[in-house]
Amino acid sequence: MKLRKRERSQSGLINRTIKNPLVQYAGILSYAILLVMRIPLLKVIKDAGMGMFAPAFELFLLITLFTSYSMTGAVSSIIRYRVKREQYRNARSAFKAAFLIDLLISIASAVLLVLLSSFIADILVLESLSRTAVMAAAPVIILAAFIGTFRGYFNGFGLGVLTAHSQYIESISMMICSVIGGNMLYTYGIKVSALKQNVAYSYAYGALGAMLGVMASQIITLMHLLVIYVVYSGTLRGKLGMDGSKRMETQYSLQRMVLGNSIPIAIVAILSNLFMLIDQRMFNYCMNKKELGEIRTASWGSYYGKFAVLVGICTVFTILSIYTMTGKISTAYDREEYRVMRDRLGKAVRRLSITAFPVAIYLAALANAVVTCLYEGENDTVISWVQKGAVIIVLYSFCFLFGQLLYKMRMIRELLFATLISLLVHVLSAYILVQKALMGADGIVYALIVFFALYGGLNFFFISRNLKYRQDWIGGVAFPAVAAGVSGVVVMIVSSLLLEPLGGALTMLAGILVGLFLYITFLMILKVIGEAELSKMPLGFFFIMLGKNIGVLR
Repeated sequence: MKLRKRERSQSGLINRTIKNPLVQYAGILSYAILLVMRIPLLKVIKDAGMGMFAPAFELFLLITLFTSYSMTGAVSSIIRYRVKREQYRNARSAFKAAFLIDLLISIASAVLLVLLSSFIADILVLESLSRTAVMAAAPVIILAAFIGTFRGYFNGFGLGVLTAHSQYIESISMMICSVIGGNMLYTYGIKVSALKQNVAYSYAYGALGAMLGVMASQIITLMHLLVIYVVYSGTLRGKLGMDGSKRMETQYSLQRMVLGNSIPIAIVAILSNLFMLIDQRMFNYCMNKKELGEIRTASWGSYYGKFAVLVGICTVFTILSIYTMTGKISTAYDREEYRVMRDRLGKAVRRLSITAFPVAIYLAALANAVVTCLYEGENDTVISWVQKGAVIIVLYSFCFLFGQLLYKMRMIRELLFATLISLLVHVLSAYILVQKALMGADGIVYALIVFFALYGGLNFFFISRNLKYRQDWIGGVAFPAVAAGVSGVVVMIVSSLLLEPLGGALTMLAGILVGLFLYITFLMILKVIGEAELSKMPLGFFFIMLGKNIGVLR
């Protein structure tokens, strides 16, 4: 009786904790920290070092999308199903089955990565000195697989708060350790470069140090999870005495189940994130063809460490506005509350439009100020990339919304089709623009716009067709875009007038404040938002008073 009472008490505490925004948004905020990580790392290992770090880190991310990300979800769902039915022995067997299969896959992937490191560096990405960093990614993959399996185990037992903590520990320690490791080996690499009379070795050692820092972060995270596992194992042994399993499932059947649940999601995740590795290869080929090989690595490092970071962080900010809404929409779908579901989807699209359009337009208008504030040196090309590619923020945000809905509504076939077609079109576009037209990074940016536009469009098509959803294009999309565009022109004027006398930071602040004031005012005039929405905003009372004074609110 006391054990049952204690379990109910713990369950209530967990449910209350999961409502904490830091727990709810752990995944997306951890990803944002990994993007921010590139800013100090870039200062340490320089643009060229970031260019050599990029293929190793992208390979690490791509492989762990299977061995960690998709495995976490598969293990979690399998264990949760059994825990709810008090089949604790089968839940433990499922954990062991997943652990073994994830271990074997990660070891095989790591061995292949080591054996193919020369091919990857010399042929796949045309960056020969990145080989050592690629090899350093091999043990990191094995550690990440363990982390993914443990997270699935804890999620399955309803301990998502512990998983959230581990995500923050992983991302924060990765940022700290990669910067420290990159700095230490970059300093050592300077001495090696002096001996070999080739400055590129300092950047290669810096990239290697950064990957060793990533490895250190995985060790720290794994140790944290192991301690929790040991602490929680006593509770599990107590639950085994109340086991209600009528039969024990075999390891073979559980392993098949784990692979069946994880492989489809892993394929979608890998295909939708493969573009960065492909783009680097095409970019390097283009630069070699234009006889710009001496600046090739630094140029890609600038693209990867500056442009991709700025666009990525802004995209994360927009996604946060609708991050929890996808779950509510899919819940209504599961309950067959289709009117509620369509209403919630319309609200999500409108909220995302209200957030994404101004973020993208203001980033483009303030590109000069933002880049000047964050990065040193000559960055005209980065400013140009940001101005051209800011639209990716809007496109990717809608890709995320509709893609998450397809996934949560179990429309995996449609999601896979959209991902595969979009990637093929992106590769074709990049091939024409970069390898044939030799447009360099500009061609990559245009090809990315094509990729996300097609991906989002196909996802929306499948959502609207299957759910019989009709979008309010005027009030839900067009009006926020117009309001953001008009206020964005003012922001651009403010930026051009204030950047030289005030500097980047103050210009950014002034531009954002002026832009938001005009934007919210225009939204009130266009009846996109009313008093109910304004009352939930910071300083919303001011705009309510303004709206009533000018007659747009009653």
